[in-house]
Amino acid sequence: MNQRNIIKIAIVGPESTGKSAMSAYLAQHYQTVWVPEFARGYCEALTADCTWQDEINMFYGQLELEKELMPQANQLLICDTTFITIKIWSDEMFGQAPPEVLALLPKHPYDLYLLLNIDLPWQDDPLRNFPTKREHFMQVWHQELQALKANYVVISGIGQPRYDAAVKAIDGFLKQQ
Repeated sequence: MNQRNIIKIAIVGPESTGKSAMSAYLAQHYQTVWVPEFARGYCEALTADCTWQDEINMFYGQLELEKELMPQANQLLICDTTFITIKIWSDEMFGQAPPEVLALLPKHPYDLYLLLNIDLPWQDDPLRNFPTKREHFMQVWHQELQALKANYVVISGIGQPRYDAAVKAIDGFLKQQ
């Protein structure tokens, strides 16, 4: 399939909302590939606190990984987060985002964003930092997606109903295409 015809679905949201599990489920359901979160592997390899340069490296890594996996997609490319996360984290940690992230955000859209709600219980993970700020980050995600005029749906529920809601949102989007 021509890469321009690939529909990009972004799975986004605050920490511990099941983005990776959702991405894997949707890729299997739609028999396509999913782009893992580049930052997770990158941060696992860090031996010191994340720096401004690390944020820039993760930005480029996420873009490259998406580009690399795009040819394997079967109509849909499921993306486990996007580099909007780099903007959100940089704003939180450094008070601003790298200029290259800000410049490319509006030029690198996704066809549909599924914003995963914070209704799942928090699960500790060494790479998760803000268990008490989930509501704050949910609001930030809404603001960022609205600023981009993104087409997005909030996905709620626990277990299979959460997955079913995501499939329903994607199927509804596909019917409009």
